[in-house]
Amino acid sequence: MSTQSIGLDNQLYDYLLATSVREPEILWKLRQETARHPRSGMQISPEQGQFMRLLVQLIGAKKTLEVGVFTGYSSLSVALALPADGKIIACDVSEEFTAIARRYWQQAGVADKVDLRLAPALKTLDALLADGQAETFDFAFIDADKENYDGYYERSLQLVRPGGLIAIDNVLWSGQVADPQIQDESTQAIRALNEKLHDDERITLSLVPIGDGLTLALKRHSNS
Repeated sequence: MSTQSIGLDNQLYDYLLATSVREPEILWKLRQETARHPRSGMQISPEQGQFMRLLVQLIGAKKTLEVGVFTGYSSLSVALALPADGKIIACDVSEEFTAIARRYWQQAGVADKVDLRLAPALKTLDALLADGQAETFDFAFIDADKENYDGYYERSLQLVRPGGLIAIDNVLWSGQVADPQIQDESTQAIRALNEKLHDDERITLSLVPIGDGLTLALKRHSNS
């Protein structure tokens, strides 16, 4: 719901972009095209894309998962940071939105890194688990329908390895999660997951106020 980091005024945000964001031209072009899309607010901010590139490099990720592709800014950000033999399994239900993503993956030369699965994400994640791929992913990014966030999280937690990282988008939800007057289904789902993660001993947790709020959940080793 936010294409820039929450809580920053325009002057400070412009300064942040000018002094810290190194956005590859292909990502800039995709962001400009998506800005004209009727649902442009679904795209992550450039500083969040850069942060995610840093994260996958820090943990040495090679095999990653994405739940919710839209026009492909987040998947392209990650793909550019992966090694030549890196892979993303990307889950979405929209042929229309992901057609834009495919075009940019191709232009960026990373199309071979992205395995797009057009199906309800829960079915794709369950199929990966049934295929014996538990604890084989290094990184997962969740940014899809909020009502299923808990299901996406639980499956992703099974799929990532110990020491692997799950990033969950929109966890501050334009501030709506902190307003008890707002009780729509999406807000309640995010609020419930935030509360659950706070007490989840399976992970090491940090909520970063970048973009629309990004939760980082590091899967703990069984003896930690």
